[in-house]
Amino acid sequence: MAHELRALFTPIRIGGVTLKNRIYSSGHAEAMAEGGRATERLWRYHEAKARGGCALTIFGGSSSVHPSSPAAAWKQIANHDDTVIPGYRGLADAVHRHDCLVFTQLTHLGRRAQSDPDGGNVLLAPSQIPERVHREVPHELEAEQIATLVTAFGDAARRCREGGLDGIELSMAHNHLIDQFWCPLFNQREDEYGGSLENRMRFGFEVLREIRRQAGRDFVVGARISGDELTRGGLSAQDMAAIARALAASGLVDFLSIIGGGAHSYALQAAAVPNMSFAPAVYLPLAAAIKQAAPSMTILHASRIVDPLHADRIVAAGQVDVVGMTRALIADPDLPRKAREGRLDDIRACVGANEGCIDRIYQGKPVTCVQNPATGREAELGDMRPAAVARSVIVIGGGVAGLEAARTAALRGHRVALWEKSAELGGQILLAARAPARAEYAGIVRFLVNQVRKLGIEIRLGLEATPDMVLAQRPEAVVIATGSHSHVPPLPGLDGKHVVTDRDVLGGETKVGANVVVVDDVHTEEALSTAELLLDQGKRVEVVSPLFYVGQDVGVTSIAPLYARLYTKGVTLTPGTELRAVEGSTVVVANVYSGAERRIEGIDTVVLALGSRSTDALYRALKGQVPVLLAAGDCVAPRGVHHAILDGTRAARAI
Repeated sequence: MAHELRALFTPIRIGGVTLKNRIYSSGHAEAMAEGGRATERLWRYHEAKARGGCALTIFGGSSSVHPSSPAAAWKQIANHDDTVIPGYRGLADAVHRHDCLVFTQLTHLGRRAQSDPDGGNVLLAPSQIPERVHREVPHELEAEQIATLVTAFGDAARRCREGGLDGIELSMAHNHLIDQFWCPLFNQREDEYGGSLENRMRFGFEVLREIRRQAGRDFVVGARISGDELTRGGLSAQDMAAIARALAASGLVDFLSIIGGGAHSYALQAAAVPNMSFAPAVYLPLAAAIKQAAPSMTILHASRIVDPLHADRIVAAGQVDVVGMTRALIADPDLPRKAREGRLDDIRACVGANEGCIDRIYQGKPVTCVQNPATGREAELGDMRPAAVARSVIVIGGGVAGLEAARTAALRGHRVALWEKSAELGGQILLAARAPARAEYAGIVRFLVNQVRKLGIEIRLGLEATPDMVLAQRPEAVVIATGSHSHVPPLPGLDGKHVVTDRDVLGGETKVGANVVVVDDVHTEEALSTAELLLDQGKRVEVVSPLFYVGQDVGVTSIAPLYARLYTKGVTLTPGTELRAVEGSTVVVANVYSGAERRIEGIDTVVLALGSRSTDALYRALKGQVPVLLAAGDCVAPRGVHHAILDGTRAARAI
């Protein structure tokens, strides 16, 4: 064990169980349940974390305890009857095989959902106040309904124990039902469940007592709470300290897991899972404050803590007891084992992109990782099987698709050469990383480049491959990962010298004037990141897009902070608008619905972010010329980082 990680690898007791170290995966909605039940895919996903060495994994984020809390939209677990127990047992057995503990998270979403007309449900909440995100007016809970939900929590906890789980975490955070009762903004009741803090906490304590009655005092039970709702008129840090002290004094909980903020607005929902634009461990001070307020409680905390050295310092300083490295474990489930062995440079570090994990979950898609293709696909890609026959392989293109293909092929035992026409490896990721608040994207490239060099792959830079050059090497397999080029459509005026592409701007290859129009037909962060870079240079920027809103395909946890920065810097965003022509310093656009044209005068530079087209001439020229020919990444079709890396590993595994 590396000496400097001693605190991180010290065991700790929580209730009746012992965690072998201080690393855990916090509860999150994996979107892998089917019919409300745990699946083999979910088992494999958490078993990979257990095999990698974490002490605890919490599955089934936001698992529903009652049909009035919808579970289908995010493919969550519905803990409504005993049919859930066999799935729990299968998952527990898979995790326990690797000396890892397993909890699940239980909750009722209250108003933080949308009712299912097919299920005949209505949302339930303390008061008839809709949430800004889901916007549906709930039914104000009646006394008998409250009693039903209390019993439902107890029944669900009993099933968890009978399913062989080691404990549960109750979500009293993210503005779910229990903390909806706590918050005076959302609870305007005049009965015994409203008014004073003691009354507002009544429902939560009734739930805890029922859980203890059904699951026992020796079953581990914890609560996830916010350290500060960061909401005007909401629960402050002082309020949450009082709640933490009350929970600790009750003797009903064994640990507290601390988050920052809430989730009842788009901005808070995004900040709850902070992306790369946030500082690491952004909410650690809130967790440390709860630790001080309730010193007898074991404190768990996760908030973009991705570096084992950082995690060790946090534990050693006594700020929290157990560190959630959830997205770090999504990026590399083997992080604990590698850290313990001192192999820190072999860790595929989370960069906080959120594109493959939480943003997919919000679409009801299973959790994956933008840079680790095996995450969420453990059945297909979990094992790296040696090749039956070692072959000579040339990978052409040193972007992330080519890097991943080369890395995977070498790990399987092939003799690999990697050719790249530019002077450095990394491709478009290096451009993306030049935008404001996006620098960590380059970490994807750093990991891959480090690995291909450690594997002894022959790397040739500044080499633009031709068919004759490839054939002269007599390779047994070739992977073409030559990427893509900017698309410029045949519209009037786009051949002007003041018309450039987003790649030109991010690459620093062009001079941009003071007044800029950015034309977005990509709808991800590509155009908006370029616009932000120009705003930081003091330019006046308008972004036009034909969609309902600009950046419509940006994930929900990224668009809110991105919009906040852009509007603060003075951007003009114009949706529902398409480019018609460029006439000198005039940009002609039109409303996509009415067709009405508008002339934007006095424009110095037009930046086109109109997508890409495949650079695939080499691939097509080599068809039928080499024994095995494969393509990966944008060479197949221009898509994102996630697809490129997935293409790369699949191509290499096919050799």
